[in-house]
Amino acid sequence: MMAHEFKLLRRILKERSGIDLNEDKMDLVEAKLRPILKEYDFPSIAHLTLALMKPDNDHLRSRVAQTIAVLESYFFRDKAPFAYFTETMLPRLMERRAASRRIRIWCAASSTGQEPYSLAMLLSEEGRKLDGWNVEIVATDFSEEALRKARAGLYSQFEVQRGLPVSMLVKFFNKSGNGWQIKKEARDRVAFREHNLLNDCQELGRFDIIFCRNVLIYFDEQLKTAVLGRLARQLAPDGYLVLGAAESTTGMSPDFMPVPEWHHGVFCLTPDVAAARRQARQLRGPLNAGLVPGRGEGVTVALKDPAVREVHLDPATAELLEARARARGLTLAELLTEFAVSETPKTQNWPAFKAGRS
Repeated sequence: MMAHEFKLLRRILKERSGIDLNEDKMDLVEAKLRPILKEYDFPSIAHLTLALMKPDNDHLRSRVAQTIAVLESYFFRDKAPFAYFTETMLPRLMERRAASRRIRIWCAASSTGQEPYSLAMLLSEEGRKLDGWNVEIVATDFSEEALRKARAGLYSQFEVQRGLPVSMLVKFFNKSGNGWQIKKEARDRVAFREHNLLNDCQELGRFDIIFCRNVLIYFDEQLKTAVLGRLARQLAPDGYLVLGAAESTTGMSPDFMPVPEWHHGVFCLTPDVAAARRQARQLRGPLNAGLVPGRGEGVTVALKDPAVREVHLDPATAELLEARARARGLTLAELLTEFAVSETPKTQNWPAFKAGRS
């Protein structure tokens, strides 16, 4: 690969993912692009870079960036944060969330799924302690190919040998050809969604724990600050942010501080920020204005539109739509009323809200 070719690829990668590669990664990039050359029938990197320069090849630029940006991942990478999750974070949150019995976890930049599946296995290991609890794992990545692999949960012998205890391999995986597939019970614990950390993440809702490990090291300081700001806005006042062993919020974000135990790589909101978030939530009231008593599980929102007087939402959908409403400066009732007025016939699209779509 020529220096000018690597420079173009490096620029495309940073524009699409925020990742800024060093010059010493040239051989790695060339190796990662071999499947792209084969897929698009390019004889060489030179032919690929010429195609990338064409203005109508936006899809190819995205594919190249996604292919290069898929970061290394393996099961239970750096065992310390997983031990802290089981021994400290989960028990504390279960005590604090005893009334709602609901915990939300976000694995950002989850790559091919080993991290969220590691958490899913740990939750399964808790057994009956979590009976009656809704512990949701949302895993996101901007790479379509990585998400496809993650959803399939199919891994090679080499991949399952990296960090995965034999006891968990036997318990949670089935042999599939030359590889192993994680069992449906564990797969069903994780919801994979496409999301780029360069973009706003309000629609994902609020989380009690956010894992964003070994990603910030590839960003410049300005982008690190921006991403940490977005993560802070999505974290519960008493939640946890888990970064990689070589990553820190120090000097990058005024919102975070190390957890009181000074556990390496785990952070929480500062007392002032956490207090401000609690106060803001109290001022908004439960899901803002316009609510009426719910029927069973969930929230019922009273609307001003006479054709659709009220809508019943499950808790996850209500939280997601509340975030969208706040982003537009509306109450949840106003957002739903606006949607009801704009749809004809109205009743056809309301089930989409119950399914978590809009």
